[in-house]
Amino acid sequence: MRTGIATVCLSGTLKEKMQACAIAGFDGIEIFEQDLVTSPLSPEDVRKMAADLGLGLDLYQPFRDFDSVSEDILQENLRRADAKFKLMSRLGMDTILVCTNVGTATIDDDDLRAEQLSRLAELAGDHGVKVAYEALAWGKYVNDYEHAHRLVDTVDHPNLGTCLDSFHILSRDWDTAPIEAIKPEKIFFVQVADAPKLSMDVLSWSRHYRVFPGEGQFELAKFMGHVARAGYSGPVSLEVFNDVFRQSDVERTAVDAMRSLIWLEEQSAKWLDANAVSLAPGETPGGARGDSLANAAGRRRYPMELATLPKVAEPAGFNFAEVKTDDPAQLETLLGRLGFEFDGRHRTKDVQLWSMGHARVIINEQAPSHSEPAIAALGFDVDSPVIASARAQQLKAPVVPRKVQADEEVFQGIAAPDSTEIFLCQGSPDGTAAWTREFGEGLEHPSMGAQAVIDHVNLAQPWQHFDEAVLFYTSALALEPQPFAEVPSPSGLVRSQVMQTSDRAVRLVLNLAPVIQQGNGTRKSYQEHIAFAVTDLVATARAAQARGLEFLQIPANYYEDLDARFALDPAFLATLKELNLLYDRDANGEFLHFYTATVGSVFFEMVERRGNYDGYGAPNAPVRHAVQYDSLQAHHLHR
Repeated sequence: MRTGIATVCLSGTLKEKMQACAIAGFDGIEIFEQDLVTSPLSPEDVRKMAADLGLGLDLYQPFRDFDSVSEDILQENLRRADAKFKLMSRLGMDTILVCTNVGTATIDDDDLRAEQLSRLAELAGDHGVKVAYEALAWGKYVNDYEHAHRLVDTVDHPNLGTCLDSFHILSRDWDTAPIEAIKPEKIFFVQVADAPKLSMDVLSWSRHYRVFPGEGQFELAKFMGHVARAGYSGPVSLEVFNDVFRQSDVERTAVDAMRSLIWLEEQSAKWLDANAVSLAPGETPGGARGDSLANAAGRRRYPMELATLPKVAEPAGFNFAEVKTDDPAQLETLLGRLGFEFDGRHRTKDVQLWSMGHARVIINEQAPSHSEPAIAALGFDVDSPVIASARAQQLKAPVVPRKVQADEEVFQGIAAPDSTEIFLCQGSPDGTAAWTREFGEGLEHPSMGAQAVIDHVNLAQPWQHFDEAVLFYTSALALEPQPFAEVPSPSGLVRSQVMQTSDRAVRLVLNLAPVIQQGNGTRKSYQEHIAFAVTDLVATARAAQARGLEFLQIPANYYEDLDARFALDPAFLATLKELNLLYDRDANGEFLHFYTATVGSVFFEMVERRGNYDGYGAPNAPVRHAVQYDSLQAHHLHR
C-alpha cells in the first residue's frame, strides 16, 4: 500500500513537515495550499526537496467552491484553476483535490454541475492534471460520495475522477459497500481519517476532532476493504485536522501517523480475509472487472497490496510493575505495610524486588537525584517476546536498551508514548517468573503470605500524546480500547480510557488529566497508581492497619451517601468506615477498594472483586480526587 499524509496534519513549516514525513517513512505527501503559500521555498525548491527526500508529491489541495455557480463566477473559477494548474506543473504534481461547493453555490442543477466539471476537466487535460472531485459532508448541494461519483460518470472525462474521504463518508453514516461499484480508474485518490463518535455539527467535528486511524471509532478497515475490492491501488493518504496534532512535535506526530497506516493496512487485510469473496464456478481470476488475481484457495486478491505484521496474541497478564526513585525508603515502608515481602536486591543492578503472591513490584533506585517516585516500567506476559517486539518495532515503537550479564534474563523492551518502558516477558502457566532468581541470593525467604495479582495500572498521559497512546497499546500490545469516561476532579475533568485484554487479565487505564496548580506557581503532573487484587480486602486492610499503613482518609459524608444509595448492613458500613474502604455495586457484583497515601506521584490501591463486577469503582473516583487534592494542598502549606 502506498502511504501518504497531508501536510495539514502536522505542525511546523513546510520544510519541517516534509523532513518529518521522510523520517517517518511515508511514500508521499499532499501539499496543503496554505503550507506552500506561507513557505519561503519556491515551487521548484519544494520539488527538488521532495525528490531528495524520496517523497512523492501526490496531491495538491484544496480547490474550493468551483461548481453550482453562475457563468460569471465560473469564469473566475476557471481562471483560478488555470493558475493552480500552472503552479502544479512547477511542483511536478499531477493531481488536484476539488471539493464540492460550500460557500458560493447558488444553482442546484446536476446538469449544470456536470457541464461545469466537464469544462474544468478539459482545462486540466490541457495541463496534464487530474481532478479528484470530493463530496464534502457539509457540501451545499453535493455531500454524498455516490452523488459526486454520478457527476464524474456523467462527465466521463479521463481527467476527472473521484476522491474518497473516509471522514466525509463515515461521519454521515453513508453505506461504504457501493464503493465497490466504482471503476478503479475513476478513483483518483483515497484519504483516511478516524474520529471519536461525537454529537455535534459535522464541520466542527471535521475541523477539530479527526484523529489517525485506530485512535477513533470509525470502521476504517471495512471502508478500506471496499476500496481494495473496487480495484484501487493508488495512495492511501491521511487527512487529519486536529488542534492537538498541529501543536505537537512534528517528527513524533509523523511517526504516530505512519504507525496508524501500518495498523490500518493490517486491519484491512484482516477484514478482507474475514469477508473473503470466492470465485464463482467458471469465473476467471480478477473479480468483477478481471483486475485482481486469485490465491490458492480460490479467493480474490486485489491490486492494492496490504502488508501484515507478525501475529501476536494479547498479553496473558502483568509480569511486574516498576517504580523508579532515588530515595526508596518511603516506598519500602509503604509496600511492607501493605503486606508485600522483600525478595532481595538484584545481583548486578540497583533494584529491589517486592512481591505479594504473583503481584511483583520492582523499586529501581537508578533515578536522577531529587526525582520523585514515579511508575517507570511495566512487564507483560506474552507468548513470544521476540515476535511481539518485532511487531512493535515495525509499528515504529522505540527500542529500550537494557544491559544484561551473560546469565541474566534478556527482556525485549519498547517505549510507550509517555516514556513508560514496556517489557515483553516470557509468560509461564503457573505465573512464576524465571528472572526473580536474580534477586536475593542468600536471602532467607519467608513462607508465602497473602496472595495478590496486579489488577490494573493507571497511567497519566500528556495531553499531546493521549491519542497516540491509545493507538500504541491497541496496535503493539493488542489491547482493546473501551468507551472513555470523564470523571470530575477539583482541577477539572479527567478523561479516562480503559485498554484491556478480552479476558481482563490486563487492564490499563490511561488518564488525560489536568495538571494540578500548586500555591508556589509550580505545576505538578497528575498522579498514577498500581492496583492489586486480593480475595479478602477487609482482612488485608486490617493487617495493613496493624502494620501502621497510612490510608487515604475518606470523609464521613461519603459513607452517609453510601448508606443512602445502597442501604448496606450497618455492621458492614461501620467496617468500611473504620478502614477507609470504598464500595460500589452493580447488577453483576460488588467492588471493595482502598487507597494508600501518595509517595511522589505514585500511590497504590487494593481491590476485591466480588461476583462478576468488571468496573473500577467509578462513582468513587471524585471522592478520591478530592481527598488527594486536599492532601496535596495541605502538604504544600506545611513545607
